Amino acid sequence: MALTDRMPDRLRLPRLSRTRHRVSHIKDVPVEMLDGVVLLTDRYVPVGVESPPTILVRTPYGRRGVTGAINGLPFAYFGYQVVVQSVRGTFGSGGEFNPLYEQADGLTTVEWMKRQPWFHGTFATYGPSYLGHTQWAIAAESGPEHRAMALSVTASQFRDAIYIGGSFALESTLGWVSVTSKIEQPIELIRMRRRTARAVRAGLPLGELDAFTTGSSVPFFQRLLTGHGHPEDPFWDGRLHSSAITPSLPPATMVGGWYDVFLPWLVKDYMAMREQGHHPQLTIGPWWHADPRHGLVAVREALAFFRAHLRDDYSGLRANPVRVYVTGAGEWREYGDWPIPGATPQRWHLQPGYGLDQANPPRSAPGSYRYDPADPTPAFGGPTLLGIGRPVDQRPAERRPDVLVFSSPVLKDDLDVIGPVAAELFVRSSRTHTDFVVRLCDVAPDGTSKNVCEGGLRLTEENCPPDADGVRQVVLDMWPVGHRFKKGHRLRVHVASGAYPKIASNPGTGEPIGTAREFVAADQEVFHDPARPSALLLPVV
Repeated sequence: MALTDRMPDRLRLPRLSRTRHRVSHIKDVPVEMLDGVVLLTDRYVPVGVESPPTILVRTPYGRRGVTGAINGLPFAYFGYQVVVQSVRGTFGSGGEFNPLYEQADGLTTVEWMKRQPWFHGTFATYGPSYLGHTQWAIAAESGPEHRAMALSVTASQFRDAIYIGGSFALESTLGWVSVTSKIEQPIELIRMRRRTARAVRAGLPLGELDAFTTGSSVPFFQRLLTGHGHPEDPFWDGRLHSSAITPSLPPATMVGGWYDVFLPWLVKDYMAMREQGHHPQLTIGPWWHADPRHGLVAVREALAFFRAHLRDDYSGLRANPVRVYVTGAGEWREYGDWPIPGATPQRWHLQPGYGLDQANPPRSAPGSYRYDPADPTPAFGGPTLLGIGRPVDQRPAERRPDVLVFSSPVLKDDLDVIGPVAAELFVRSSRTHTDFVVRLCDVAPDGTSKNVCEGGLRLTEENCPPDADGVRQVVLDMWPVGHRFKKGHRLRVHVASGAYPKIASNPGTGEPIGTAREFVAADQEVFHDPARPSALLLPVV
């Protein structure tokens, strides 16, 4: 059975031609970069196809094996020639791997490709995650021959996913650095996963965790710890590609997951494309980053998109550009745009007595808790890069004294929430430097409380100054959502100040996160009264 035949019928994805081609695999083609470094490139060529369009894939994860099977063979079977290149410093390509710095090599490869006798005038790019980043790296300058991009679980810039709301995404970043340090040694990869899990529990300063995991200091990880994600940091020059979203950007199809680490920024890319007059295609399913199911959908969507933009056959494209899977309802829906037209914003206010509803809260004392960075509030489930991100029962978190829990009455009707979610909090802290984390959960009649979406923000005097009473108004963006809260269920909101090890614990001192050894507890207050009505902002369909 072919890869693209394994799609469940309930996804209602477009049917494609049953024609399959034999594939010739040309290995280790040398491509010289501007500085003389040679990158190795494989070509997958459909036998007997005249003038096949080209699909370019640039990857740090290898040209063959699983990478080749997913990113090369499916497209070659359907009559495209696929160029798969190992980026600098990986799998036989020369030079040293310089993470996220892919523009110069990518554009040089494009120019080399255009000069080849087998190139027939048009090409597309494909790939998830880092492979999506390599597409964005060339998108602004790849020329009119670049007719389509197929992007999945990725974004035009990774900086904001590394510093979520200003907090360092420790688990995902350390995990990726550890795995890529041993990417060409499969046995070591398993050890790296285990050592990463041990490292985040070791109680060491962040700047020592890479050496604990891999055996040596990793320059990329160390640089991320010192950069803090500031836009003016020159480290990010050439590594951020949101500026590529201009009227000349190639058409794009995008696949994301509700529990993917990059979803908020993938959606922002979609909206930026719409503002520039583009008509991208967006699909969001019930997937996390390492979930293989989104890979099947991405291949199928890309095949229909490439057939439209490389072969002028638009019959496989759906009428509505946005398709989302509504968790809780268990169904796919299509819409004309994102955010969903007609969604009604609702404010669900935190209430005294730990209630949650749409009524304005009465006068009341704030809720309070103490956050101890030496015993950080743990994260249970939620978006992560390498782990399993499916929703899990949050009751262990809800039993902790450093988590405030606000629950709605039992719902009398289904409540469909589809779109961007945010929290507006009025808070006061004993520390100038502190974090706030908000999580939305779905509580079933049996008491099971599963996470739906979340978000966080690291507070400083600069980004969130206090008023005369020391109170700060915090607007906190959360992950987008497509979920039905069923009749008989309840909504639940957590307010905390940690989600460890997903985000690094805030030491409370303002020290650099890589070297901080002193930890100071923060006494936190969350207001819910008429003058300071903390609320969750939900798009209700």
